[in-house]
Amino acid sequence: MTAKATGAVDPRPVKLSCRNLWKVFGQHAAEFLASKGGNVTSADLERAHLIGAVRDTTMEVREGEIFIVMGLSGSGKSTLVRCLSRLIEPTAGELEFDGKDLLKATEAELIDIRRHKMGMVFQHFALLPHLNVLENVAFPLAIQGIGKQEREQRARQMIELVSLKGRERHFPAELSGGQQQRVGIARSLAVEPEIWFLDEPFSALDPLIRREMQDELMRLQSVLKKTIVFITHDFDEAIRLADRIAIMKDGAIIQIGTPEDLVIRPATDYVAEFTRDVNRAKVLSARSVMDPASADAGSYERIESHAKIASFAASIIDSPKPFAVVDKNGGVIGEITARAVIDLLSGKERGVAT
Repeated sequence: MTAKATGAVDPRPVKLSCRNLWKVFGQHAAEFLASKGGNVTSADLERAHLIGAVRDTTMEVREGEIFIVMGLSGSGKSTLVRCLSRLIEPTAGELEFDGKDLLKATEAELIDIRRHKMGMVFQHFALLPHLNVLENVAFPLAIQGIGKQEREQRARQMIELVSLKGRERHFPAELSGGQQQRVGIARSLAVEPEIWFLDEPFSALDPLIRREMQDELMRLQSVLKKTIVFITHDFDEAIRLADRIAIMKDGAIIQIGTPEDLVIRPATDYVAEFTRDVNRAKVLSARSVMDPASADAGSYERIESHAKIASFAASIIDSPKPFAVVDKNGGVIGEITARAVIDLLSGKERGVAT
């Protein structure tokens, strides 16, 4: 299945990509796929007693974006991220990192890439209990052979970056769950990765700490501009963090797009069901619900076309006039009324622009 992609083309260079990527578990899986030319159905796999964990996946992750892969448990999202880093070997397809064929990399080359270019954070923090915070964060640098003074200096910088300064000598058992996850994040950042894989890193945390960690990730991203592949099953988390989202089902990517794309133009009933209960005011922008500009629009209060409805809903409802919607150059491209916002908030929107 080829995923439907929506939204404008991103001009940033591609950092990581895969084409027609498969991960099939079972005997002689590669030979079976080759015999079918990659045109394999679920029924074909079932008859051959094979499990298609990742099926015919094609995607591109661009430099500096947060690309979220989401789906229900068993959809294949964690297997996919492990294939992208070659922690699990794909059965078939193409995989490129910085334009180079990652499937042709030797074991030594892979180790070097993982040590210097890839960072990974998983749901379970996997901190070493006998090492303190400083030693845990410096651990991957020690594996690289970096001297003690240099690695501790960099580790201290990462500890400060994740707001744990003063806890360098604490052991994992002395930290809260959120603090332990910050240590895991600092450890993965210590190698200064070019791409960062996060597999449900916050799902084990309680809701308040989870939101705090989401805020922390956004703060770090505003500073570091990392390329991030983030796995989650939580659509609310996805829309808070994502530049783009890929929705998976039964090992296949169904649709790729911005949060707004998925809400406005779901490719399937499955995607529509995923987005049904989302707070649309936090996802939809002024552009999506604006009307054509009237002759008086130039005199109205202005809002940018990408502003989310939730960010100005209260002020427009109290305003006697519509708001003018402007593009990035300040030109008026439409107007939005209080009635349109009220309809959206009440679930009675008239439809949105596509």
